[in-house]
Amino acid sequence: MLDLRSTTQPILRGRYHVSLAVDDAEIREAQRLRYKVFADEMGARLSTILPGYDIDLYDPFCDHLLVRELENGEVVGTYRILSPDSAKRVGGYYSEQEFDLTRLHHLRPRMAELGRSCVHPDHRSGAVIARLWMGLADYMTRHGHETIVGCASIAMHDGGHQAANVYRQVTERYLAPIEWRTTPRYRLPVESLDNGQIAPVPPLIKGYTRLGAMVCGEPAWDPDFNTADLLMLLPMAQLNRNYARRLLG
Repeated sequence: MLDLRSTTQPILRGRYHVSLAVDDAEIREAQRLRYKVFADEMGARLSTILPGYDIDLYDPFCDHLLVRELENGEVVGTYRILSPDSAKRVGGYYSEQEFDLTRLHHLRPRMAELGRSCVHPDHRSGAVIARLWMGLADYMTRHGHETIVGCASIAMHDGGHQAANVYRQVTERYLAPIEWRTTPRYRLPVESLDNGQIAPVPPLIKGYTRLGAMVCGEPAWDPDFNTADLLMLLPMAQLNRNYARRLLG
């Protein structure tokens, strides 16, 4: 893992600041927030070695973005980043558990994967996500990565109708070209779940598409998190600079 202390300084802006975790204690703060959101709030079944913390085998290989509230120092948002080199060391990308990434093979040398995005329920105004993207943009620029890939989740509390409707809506404008399409390992039967209704698009997916990201194909069902996951792909060369300037500037 990179010596984050020498490569990244906290980015201060308004009520929050974003930085990379520099030690195990800071990573534990991110893992505790993840458990609160994924397990306590969403009801995910997490396999973890430490009760109350979301910990998996990818964490030691990832860099962890943290957003802190300046007033009390609490971590209120997090994202983890798996670099191309770290993906080789751990044996692949996390999203390969859910999708066949064969068609993205040529992108792998400079493709960073995002995962475990979450925001504290008291801080979901959009400002925290903006800070996370600010830190991510800085990270991608510093390390010369050219492509972002990552899963974006849709809750399945209604049995999957919202997920199918969201998939239909976003692929009308944001479906990736065939050469970047992936295949879900556990396919969600969108054709039988789509009821033709207009569904609210989750903020993370909305943010991805506004930045210029594409959906790589049909959603996969994640039974542990009870979510439908869309694989999102953002080539940095196709970044929507105007939106990024409003979001990050």
